[in-house]
Amino acid sequence: MNLDGKRILLTGASGGIGEALAHALASHGATLLLHGRKSAALEALRQQLPNPERHHCLCADLCHPQERRQLVNAPVLADGVDILINNAGTNQFAWLEDQTEEQITAQIELNTLAPILLTRALLPKLRTPGLIMNIGSSFGAIGYAGYSAYCASKFAMRGFSEALGRELEGSGIKVLHFAPRATRTHLNSPDVYAMNVALGTQTDSPDEVAEWAVASLEREQIRTWIGWPEKLFVRLNALLPGLVDRALAKQHSIISRFAHPLAHKEGSQ
Repeated sequence: MNLDGKRILLTGASGGIGEALAHALASHGATLLLHGRKSAALEALRQQLPNPERHHCLCADLCHPQERRQLVNAPVLADGVDILINNAGTNQFAWLEDQTEEQITAQIELNTLAPILLTRALLPKLRTPGLIMNIGSSFGAIGYAGYSAYCASKFAMRGFSEALGRELEGSGIKVLHFAPRATRTHLNSPDVYAMNVALGTQTDSPDEVAEWAVASLEREQIRTWIGWPEKLFVRLNALLPGLVDRALAKQHSIISRFAHPLAHKEGSQ
């Protein structure tokens, strides 16, 4: 799809991948409806974009039903949108037993439930031909220690994307699932960065991820996995999960050192 002149609703626009995506999409001539929870950050972003007068800010907590309805019913959406990008998300890196109920709930609600409900509400406003892009993760196909709740949320979004895409066959609306690997954003804690260094894990910048996402939109690519060896592990995990079990078991002690630090401190006393 040619993005020039297209109206795009981008959730989670004010930081990380979302902010980089906003700049990349605006540079391709898109008109952006920028969603976030902090109006000042959204407005600052809007002013930084090319032709800021073309773009609009929509402040809402997607996990709050009333605010989600207000976003859907915003006057700026009355004429519809060409593309919906479900990008807003959160993660918590820790052993499951060390996560609070609130942290687990937040990941499932923002990463899975909110985008599903938002997509459902916006389907009547999507123009045809139109696109829905769900920003997933390599952890939506590879269960990874320390990310159990996050993986659950991203596995669910991958299934949602696939099922909805098949449901909308012939409607003029395509559903794209775009899955980055580790990305350098504020969502990651210092422990995550330290673990990635210890494991030699490659990480991408938000700008790199944004460029690949724009390319996937232009090609209308249904499934996109970013990075090597992540692409290989995604396929192996689907076909021969036992091989991935054994490979990741070799990383377990390093992952545990950062995801479950209290146990290591207690063990050293």
